[in-house]
Amino acid sequence: MMSSGQPSGADVLHDLLEQAPIPQWAPVHLAHDAERLENIAGIVAEQFRRPGIGERIQRGERVALTGGSRGIDRIDEVLAATAAELRRCGAEPFIVPAMGSHGAATVEGQLAVLAHYGVTEERMGCPIRASMEVVQLGKLPSGEPIFTDRIAYTEADRIIPVGRVKVHTDFHGEIESGLYKMLAIGLGKQRGADALHASGFENFPWLIPAAGRFILERLPVPFGIALVDNGYGELALLEAIPSEQIEAREAALLHEARRRMARLPVEQLDILVIDEMGKDISGAGMDPNVLGRYYAEKLPDGPNVQRVVVLGLTDTTEGNGAGVGMADFCTERLAQRLDRAKTYINQLTSKTPEGGRLPMVAPNDRAALQMAIVSLRGTQRDTLRLARIRNTKDLTRVWATATVLDELLATGRAEQLGELQAPAFDADGNLEPIDGLEQ
Repeated sequence: MMSSGQPSGADVLHDLLEQAPIPQWAPVHLAHDAERLENIAGIVAEQFRRPGIGERIQRGERVALTGGSRGIDRIDEVLAATAAELRRCGAEPFIVPAMGSHGAATVEGQLAVLAHYGVTEERMGCPIRASMEVVQLGKLPSGEPIFTDRIAYTEADRIIPVGRVKVHTDFHGEIESGLYKMLAIGLGKQRGADALHASGFENFPWLIPAAGRFILERLPVPFGIALVDNGYGELALLEAIPSEQIEAREAALLHEARRRMARLPVEQLDILVIDEMGKDISGAGMDPNVLGRYYAEKLPDGPNVQRVVVLGLTDTTEGNGAGVGMADFCTERLAQRLDRAKTYINQLTSKTPEGGRLPMVAPNDRAALQMAIVSLRGTQRDTLRLARIRNTKDLTRVWATATVLDELLATGRAEQLGELQAPAFDADGNLEPIDGLEQ
């Protein structure tokens, strides 16, 4: 068949993108809350000596500690130190994975997630007991069934939740991510997570506290260990909380976590480029509190971002691209690394299929940025407001175009590290590493 001589669709797309030059940008260092805990073992020991904490553990008791999947800073040190203190009390600690449907909702997958964070039997000095089996504790008055890990329920004399208190990605209330959610959803495995998510995130502001209270009335929880990050994703606070004080104290710690969390101090962005996303970064892959939007919904805080471009997945997320649907554009290398089973299990359990939808896919970083530029509405390309970050948990290094640069410097929290310059791409059309000042 003879060629018609007409340009192909790929040729037309290439010509369209070439009409969208990428503007110059400059590297900036952003400062955030930097308070950081140093001696984890010493702090855990100190917490155990507080009234109403270590004294609640009796010699010979079997104690289950929860091991989560959120990529908490030095979680291996926290769990190892807690296990050591329990042994000093004469107890027999063990760890149970408590991560809902993460790790593809399999024993092997959840053990692999823990191992990624250094949580192994050798490192912890105690067994890790993993099962996806649950028992039903009952139903809330509103009808939701409450499940909990079978091993913890049947083989532990005490259960101690260990978790980070933070701003949630999908809802806002007095209690968000923390010890109550660890008990209700993390320890509930896939069935527990599925049962509560079926009520919808709009009900979580009252549902998570209700489930937490319900569980504390039925499980032998002497206290929980709450963790709070600084603005660099490092541990800033560790506190053992007696079970009867968890609700009130967790609400207070949520305000502390919100105060400390890093944000992009700008009001509006045309394009936000994110180098990587993953479950170790955020439960939603990319934190909506940083994006300033939850899918198409503008959040009260954070910048007004017109287009989100995500370039890759973290290694630790192991193909779980849950939340990728919040982006408008992604790259082929991200799409190729997606594990659809892990991603879909996560999104189906959370009842948010939109999070598993694939954005428009570009062959490389350059094309992804150009596609975003071409898609903009109401924007002058000579004043385009573009910023690039590593991920939504690491907002230390930012590349910003001139108009955004001026706004960042005006905060007094930013230091410009280099001059405005054209973005540097490698031979495959991908951006050089975000830390490289050679750009």
